[in-house]
Amino acid sequence: MDVKLLSGALGAEINGIDLKDTSIENFKKINKLLLEHKVIFFRNQNITAEEQLTLAKHFGPLEKHVYVKGREDYPEIVRIIKKPHEKNQWGENWHSDVSYNVKPTKAVILRSIKIPPVGGDTMFANMELAWETLDNNIKEKIKDKKAVHSSLGGAFFTDEYEGMESNGNHKEYTNQHPIVRTHPETRKKILFVNWTYTKKIIGLEKKESDEILEKIFEHQARLDLTCRFRWTENAVAIWDNRSVQHYAISDFFPGRGLGYERIMDRIAIEGDRPN
Repeated sequence: MDVKLLSGALGAEINGIDLKDTSIENFKKINKLLLEHKVIFFRNQNITAEEQLTLAKHFGPLEKHVYVKGREDYPEIVRIIKKPHEKNQWGENWHSDVSYNVKPTKAVILRSIKIPPVGGDTMFANMELAWETLDNNIKEKIKDKKAVHSSLGGAFFTDEYEGMESNGNHKEYTNQHPIVRTHPETRKKILFVNWTYTKKIIGLEKKESDEILEKIFEHQARLDLTCRFRWTENAVAIWDNRSVQHYAISDFFPGRGLGYERIMDRIAIEGDRPN
């Protein structure tokens, strides 16, 4: 097995592990790598939907997306599609998947089906490092506080994306989570707010809340906390959604990534209630 680090902050590309091997022994290796590197990548993995599902089930119960309809034969798999003429893609902007849920996603397994020749890389950021490097004055202000996370409603996930099909739910959901959560396996502290879904710090006036969150979001996006992955077909990314954020880059500019379709298959594993 060969492990190639993608940056000093997080991320590793793994060679020598076959994801067709969905045994408990292979899963234990993968989970150990995931906890160490936060996000791990595997290329040239021509796995089936069934094999992707079997691997995901080792992590825990699978999650159906609250707004987006899954594949007809595999409802737990969300097929993420960017049509050739579209300039945006699902997952733009920094976020932690479904942080608005009572139990936000534990981990995500994303498999590339069709990739444009350029454009559509994904960025990841280490939120354990974000907490460690946060200004002490801000740490004191957010100590023991919670924040409101909003799902923004169903239209946010389907209306702007021609290939994304709604499951008919349009209700907006909000939940409160600790701003600093503890990883249930490693016990590391994590800065658990994000630009897309976190809207307000409980117990603060809106102006102060907005100012602190703006500073935190800017800090979380520091380049020295990130890694970047360039997709190829039949690549698989697995990330620990509890301790990282990600950003699907929408750089489909005319004459570059525009005019190409991008297709990914996403499976999410149900997490726990942050504490």
